[in-house]
Amino acid sequence: MSSAPLALTLANLLLRPAARSRRTPDRAFDRLLAGAGPADGDERFTEDFRFLLRCWARAEDLTPVGWLSAQGHVGRHLTGRARIRRLIAEHPEIEEEPVERPVFVVGLPRTATTLTHAVLSLSGEHRSPLLWELLTPGLYRQPGERQRAITAARRLVGSIDLFAPHFRDIHRLLPEGPEECTFALPHTVMPLSQARIPEYLPWHGTRDFLPDYRHLKRVYQVLQYGRPRRRWVLKSPLHLENLDALRTVFPDATIVWTHRDPATVVASFCSLVEHGMAVSTRPVDLHGIGATWLELLSRSAARGLASRAAVPGEQLVDVPYSLLAADPAAGAPELYAAVGAAWTDAEAARLPGVAARPKGTRPHRYDLARYGLTREDVAAAFADYDALRAELDRS
Repeated sequence: MSSAPLALTLANLLLRPAARSRRTPDRAFDRLLAGAGPADGDERFTEDFRFLLRCWARAEDLTPVGWLSAQGHVGRHLTGRARIRRLIAEHPEIEEEPVERPVFVVGLPRTATTLTHAVLSLSGEHRSPLLWELLTPGLYRQPGERQRAITAARRLVGSIDLFAPHFRDIHRLLPEGPEECTFALPHTVMPLSQARIPEYLPWHGTRDFLPDYRHLKRVYQVLQYGRPRRRWVLKSPLHLENLDALRTVFPDATIVWTHRDPATVVASFCSLVEHGMAVSTRPVDLHGIGATWLELLSRSAARGLASRAAVPGEQLVDVPYSLLAADPAAGAPELYAAVGAAWTDAEAARLPGVAARPKGTRPHRYDLARYGLTREDVAAAFADYDALRAELDRS
């Protein structure tokens, strides 16, 4: 990877004195918790994030910008949780809001989950959360509250574009565009895309995710409260390994599972992680990225396969990569029919806007060997998943 952008180098120099707080992560956490607001009765949630920040503080080769990002991640989740709890305390009826027949787009990353989600979001009958809403969920009833949340999201995306200018070539973030549940789910593997945090990996792997999905539902109940009810269309590759918890909380959900060759998936996602991690970690261990994410992505596929048999056939839609990537105009109506939605001329007219490559972005190129991996490594790790893909191809 090329040298760090000048803006990132300067930011690390300026933040070096503040980065000393890594030595006392509990003190840094207490400041974040105090800023978030009261957490009485929510100690399990907060202590889990204290553990994460402690682990993150010990991450190898973490830069000052990386430490600031870690605190921002933890602080945002603490603040969002406190806001949701406060709003429900003030309006208990929020928890009665029905989240009916939501659509969840799942699948390994880089399998066209974003495109599938964007296509499903075209319908006026559907409701997808916007990035700024996920970052700052609320009712937005106070003057200026909505605009402040949008401005904060623009700043976040602007900083990513500044510090990692090629990241948007791979995954473009739009402050006012549909985004994935990852930003609202409390505990995901995404901290591992920013830093090497070995203690977090086994902790995350054995975690009970039911409380996280109950929190996610409350986020959407808050965003729905007092507004017209539409069918939620939601998305995250990270749902794949938690389908049991997801379906416990959203039992009538339709699962749209996207599929693609795992060798392409792993190479493409490792490239995405490399560009993101370069903001927070210097130097970036490319072979470490390969080993970590081969393990995590194959684990996700295995857990998804284990949960798949329990999903009723009428609630499961398999989407091969070629359905939308090859010819969106032909594939989109088929996708809509599969989820029980109507494809109309209105959606067709808007389709080119979400299917085309964003202006100003460059083609994404990647190579497994860069991350110390071979196609044989991936084939061995994803043998069961490849068997499913072969079965789907035959049918």
